[in-house]
Amino acid sequence: MKILKKIRKILGSMPLAITLLVMLAAACALSSAVPQGQTFEWYSGQFGERMAAVITALHADDAYHSWWFLTLSGFLCLSLLMCNLIRIRPLIRRTRKEPGNFAGIWGAWVCHLGILLLIIGFALGQMTQEEYTISGLPGNTVPLAETGLQVTVDDFTIDWREDGTAGQYTAELTVCGADGTEEHGTASVNHPAELCGYEFFQNSAGWAADVTVEKNGEILQQKTLCVQEYMPLADDPDIVVMFYNFYPNYDGETGAVSPMASTRPEKPGYLYMVFYQGEVRGMNVLEADDEITIDQEYTVRFRNPSNYTLLMVKRDRFSWLAMLGAAIVMAGLVMAFYLRKR
Repeated sequence: MKILKKIRKILGSMPLAITLLVMLAAACALSSAVPQGQTFEWYSGQFGERMAAVITALHADDAYHSWWFLTLSGFLCLSLLMCNLIRIRPLIRRTRKEPGNFAGIWGAWVCHLGILLLIIGFALGQMTQEEYTISGLPGNTVPLAETGLQVTVDDFTIDWREDGTAGQYTAELTVCGADGTEEHGTASVNHPAELCGYEFFQNSAGWAADVTVEKNGEILQQKTLCVQEYMPLADDPDIVVMFYNFYPNYDGETGAVSPMASTRPEKPGYLYMVFYQGEVRGMNVLEADDEITIDQEYTVRFRNPSNYTLLMVKRDRFSWLAMLGAAIVMAGLVMAFYLRKR
């Protein structure tokens, strides 16, 4: 019993709770400085092999699911819970002595309860959060991983400023569930769409172009390629054409490109690569009316540059608990500082 009382006293001490809270905040700050979910090779290229080994050994590449983050969160929750439980009886006795000062007496206790719920909600949300990235051109329908949902990009528009730079990206979306239900919404930068229990964030945009391949003057195949996508020739798969990059404003004489990627295309330049049996056989930039000739029988043209949308899709089942905790914290602060009897 003495050991249990000692453990309860240690866990219920305010200095321990504050120490754990500071450690958890520092861990979150450090984790935000390390990009999450990358490979060892990526970290090696960014930070060097030694630091990459440290990052992966400490599971800092997936910090919010790491053993140390869960341990800190668990001990902090346990400490706050013990702090609140230990203080209930003294607070009840004090309330009986000062019946007119209920808010002032219980304000700090309510605030600690809110912090406890906030941490639990955040930790559970991070552990169970679903996060996906999808992209699509207007009219495309793409599956959302293994959720059973189908996402259709009904339209994607960019509002251009007077200087030719992008001001806002807006995607019109339709999400269809496995049971046939449909929900429609609009996602733009800083204004996510909530559809079928998921939040759709307009994350970025990229370029695509219509690629036409002719053989001896007749159309062999046509396809819309996004940047970094490739297309084997229909009757000779050993020959592959890749749309490597796109320059909205390209000066063919000087080779200069616009310093900004998100500009309205006025002089489009298409950087392509041609592979034969996996080896690079050609690479250049095509201007608007240029074309590629391969083996004197194939002609490849890039036309009609357009934008595709890149969406970040998230689902956090415990965000409501974190929000409830935040609301209770605010209520506790109001009780402690503004409603107490002076």
